[in-house]
Parts: sequence; C-alpha cells; structure tokens
Amino acid sequence: MSRQKACLIFNPVSGNADSEQELERIKQLLSTQFDLDIKFTTKEVGADKLANVAVENNFDIIIAAGGDGTLSEAARALGETTIPLGVIPRGTANAFASALGIPDTLDEACETILSGKTRRIDIGRCNGKLMTLLAGIGFEAETVENASRDAKQRWGALAYLVSGIQQLREIELFDAEIETDDKIIRVSAGALTVANAAPPTSILAQGPAGILYDDGLLDITIISSNTWASAIAASYHLLQSGLRGDAAKRDDIGYIRTKRVKITTDPPQKIVLDGEMIGNTPLEVECVPGGLTVMVPMLPAEKVSEKLEGLPDLEIEEKSSAVTNE
Repeated sequence: MSRQKACLIFNPVSGNADSEQELERIKQLLSTQFDLDIKFTTKEVGADKLANVAVENNFDIIIAAGGDGTLSEAARALGETTIPLGVIPRGTANAFASALGIPDTLDEACETILSGKTRRIDIGRCNGKLMTLLAGIGFEAETVENASRDAKQRWGALAYLVSGIQQLREIELFDAEIETDDKIIRVSAGALTVANAAPPTSILAQGPAGILYDDGLLDITIISSNTWASAIAASYHLLQSGLRGDAAKRDDIGYIRTKRVKITTDPPQKIVLDGEMIGNTPLEVECVPGGLTVMVPMLPAEKVSEKLEGLPDLEIEEKSSAVTNE
C-alpha cells in the first residue's frame, strides 16, 4: 500500500506546552502512515498561505496543528476542495475541534487522522470570506476584541469569560433587521450569532437544540437581554442548555435556522468571524453544504427547531411566496 503525501502545518507558538516535544510526538505517530512535509507558521506566513501552497502541490491530506486561528485558516484554504483536513488541536480554546468532536489530546487526535475516516461538513460564506465556525455581532465581537493575547496565553478559554463579564456591564441593545429566505425579522438585540458549527462553550450560539455541522443550515441565536443581571442569567441559561443539548427557553433568547441570512443593524456593530475581527455590519452569510472534508471520529445527533416569541420589539414580515431563490 502506497504511503500518502501529507503536509503538516505546525504553529510553534500555539498553546502552553513544549512545542518541540509535541512536534516530535506528532511525527512519531503520523510517520507510520504518511510522508510528512512539515511547514511552520510565522507572523508573516499564516496557515492559510501554507495550505494554499499545499493545495497547489496536490498533497493527499493537509494536517493543521495549532489553535483555532491556525485550524480555521487551514480549513478556509481547503474549502470547496476535495483535500481532507486533519486536525490536531493545540490552542487555548480549541472550539473548532470541540465542535466536530475531535479529541483534544495529541495521541487521540493523531489516531483520528490515522483512522482515515472522513466526513463532508458545511462551511459558510461570510461577507466574501469562508467561515468554519461562527460569526458574532455585538456582544460577542466586543468580547473577542477585548480578550488580549496575553490573557489568552495565561488563562486559555477563561480569558473570553473574563472579557465577557466586563462587556456585560456595558451591554446595550441595538436595532437589528434579520432577512432570511422566507422572512424579515426586526428586533432589539444585544448579540447576534450566526453559527455553522459551535461547541457548547460558545455559549452565545446555543439558542437551538444542537448545532449540526452537516445539515445545510445556519443557526442564528438572538440575545436581547437589556440589563446586566438578565444578561448574566441568559448566558448561564445558554451554557446549561448547550451542555444538555436542549433549546433555550428564555423570552430574551430567540433562534432560527436558515440557508442564508443578511443582518443590518442601527447603529453599525462590529463583526467577529472565527475569532478574528473583520469589520462592521451589514453581515451576509450563506451556507455551503458539504464544502469541507474533515477527518472526524463521530456523528452529531439531529435536532431542528425555531423560537422567536418573547423577544422585545419583535416584528416578523413573511416574504411573498413569489420571491424565490435562484
């Protein structure tokens, strides 16, 4: 049996462990099956550029070892190609791996890659960029922007919690118009999240009961808490419902599923895409079904639902049946 040619994209500054030891362990495990060509990310050359070159050079598989930024960059480069992505999470939050059920230890992540099991998952096209996880407007964007790199290196995912608590004290509602294939929703919101895939720890995306990464749909969560106390309560409720796989049931939380969405806000709000700031609203996202091949060890459970009742200042305008998608 011929050995596959694999490009290993390794971020040497991800996580808090000894990167040299981690790399040696990865090589030890994967070299049994792959001919590895190892490329290192730098400040000047990111995982997206390295993955693009690997695509041009016709590698059989591209493996990314790093945090969410590294993994998302590599995934976006492989979007709408047939080359599978192997994932070795080594970051602080590891949301991408967690959302796909990929183990967060080196040995188990490598075993997932060695198993050779692949799955086509959805990606999103967000304001002209590919999206693997989610886009956040308002509160989530402010939280990510204000979580410093030093804090993330020191506290890991807790850095986002600390930043989030600080942002909750300054939460303000904004007017939002959410246009889907079949309706236009106008509502006051403090945070809007459009998710393709999201682990339970991405709490602002946990309105629906289970976020599926291969259902051809985007999951939109609307949070309209207007006080510090209600925002804390809503966040805790979302965390608990996300961990249980239940749908949110508070009146200040709503959710819908749709193939595409356009969101405008007044005033304009910041947008975070897969952990990176990309500008301000408006935001347009379209699901690309089966747009990425990833090596994953598990299948998600299927749950679909919608809830909008109870949100403040809610207006829903049903679109004419004469309007169709081309």
